[in-house]
Amino acid sequence: MTEASCDTIRRLLAVGADDAPAIEAPGRPALSYKGLREHADRTLAAINRMGIGRNDRVAIVLPNGPEMATAFVAVAAGATTAPLNPAYRDEEFAFYLADLKARALIVEAGSTSPAVQVARRLGIAVIELLVDDGAAAGAFTLRPAAETPALAAASHVAAAPEDIALVLHTSGTTSRPKIVPLSQRNVTASARNIRDSLQLDAADRCLNVMPLFHIHGLVAAVLASLRAGASICCAGGFNALKFFTWMADAEPTWYTAVPTMHQAILSRAERNRDIIDRVRLRLIRSSSAALPPQVMAALENTFGCPVIEAYGMTEASHQMASNPLPPARRKPSTVGLAAGPEVAVMAPDGTVLPPGAIGEVVIRGDNVTSGYESNPEANAAAFRHGWFHTGDQGTMDD
Repeated sequence: MTEASCDTIRRLLAVGADDAPAIEAPGRPALSYKGLREHADRTLAAINRMGIGRNDRVAIVLPNGPEMATAFVAVAAGATTAPLNPAYRDEEFAFYLADLKARALIVEAGSTSPAVQVARRLGIAVIELLVDDGAAAGAFTLRPAAETPALAAASHVAAAPEDIALVLHTSGTTSRPKIVPLSQRNVTASARNIRDSLQLDAADRCLNVMPLFHIHGLVAAVLASLRAGASICCAGGFNALKFFTWMADAEPTWYTAVPTMHQAILSRAERNRDIIDRVRLRLIRSSSAALPPQVMAALENTFGCPVIEAYGMTEASHQMASNPLPPARRKPSTVGLAAGPEVAVMAPDGTVLPPGAIGEVVIRGDNVTSGYESNPEANAAAFRHGWFHTGDQGTMDD
C-alpha cells in the first residue's frame, strides 16, 4: 500500500500485518489487524442494513476504551462519525445532536445516557453496541434499539477520500461552537504526519489515556498508531492511580497526553520507580496546551526519554507542528517545526513575515479542513490569502 493510496480509513487499516495486534485493553485479548479489518467490514454492513451510508452522521456516545476506538474506526470507514462527550447533560446533547444533524446514535446496550431520550425526541435512530464475554478488545456487534424505526438499507460502499470521516465542534471562544468537517483525506494525512514526526513503526505500542471524543486521542493515539501498523492499548479513561498498573501490563513504548495529565502522572512516579525502570518508554508526547518547561524537564528526568511537544487544532485534524526527536534539538515552550502542513507567520495584509517578526500563524495542507459547515462568515475570516488563519500569534526563530 503506497502513501498516496492510504487516503481513507479503510485503506489505512490495510497497513498492519494480519497477525499483528491492533487494539488492546487491560485484561482483554488483543484484536489483530486482520480482525480489525473484518470487524470494520462487518460493522459497515450492519449500519448499511440500518440505513446508514456514506456521509450519514452517526453520533457516538461511549465510555473511553477499546470499543470507542473501534467504533470510531469502523463507522468512519463507511459513514461520518460524531463522537460526543458522555458527560454531557440533556440540553447539551439536544444542541449537539440537532446541530450535527445526526441520523443515528450509538450507545452501549442498556445505556441510561440522556442522549438516548434526546435522540428519541429528535427522531434519531438509536443503535445499541453489545460486547460478548471474552471478546477481543474492541470487538462488538450492533443492533437497533427497541422502538427505533427501520430505515431503508443503504448501499454497501466504503467511504471515498473526500467523504467526511469526522465532524467535531470547535471549543473556541465564540458563543456558538463551529462545526468542523474533516474528510477521510484530512484525518489520514494527519495520521501520517504524526507517524512520521514520532517515527512510529509496527514495534510501537501507545498507551491511550486521552478521551476518544477528543481529536487528540482519536488521531494522535489511534489513527497515527494504525497508520504505522502499531498497536494501541485503550485504557478506560485517564486515572493517575491506575496509570502505572496499565503501564506495567501494556508495556507501551509511548503515550500522549495533555499537560495536566503529565503532572498527575509525575505526582505518582517515584512510588512506581520499578515499573518506570522496567518499562522503558521511547518517547512521551504532549499536546493541546502549553507544557511548562519544568514539567518537561521533570518528565525527561523521571522517564529517561524525550518529551515531544506538539501544536494542534481541530481544523488541522490535530497536528500542525511538533518538536523533533533526538538527535535534533527540542526547544521547551515552543511548538517545534512544521510537521505536515505548511506553517507561516503572516501580517494582516497577507505578507509572510521573516524570522523574528510576530504575526498570525497560518497553515495549509492536506490535513486542513476545507471549511466550517454552514458558516460563510467564519470561512471568510479564516480562509484568506490562500491559507487557513489560526487566530494564534507566533514568531519563527532562525
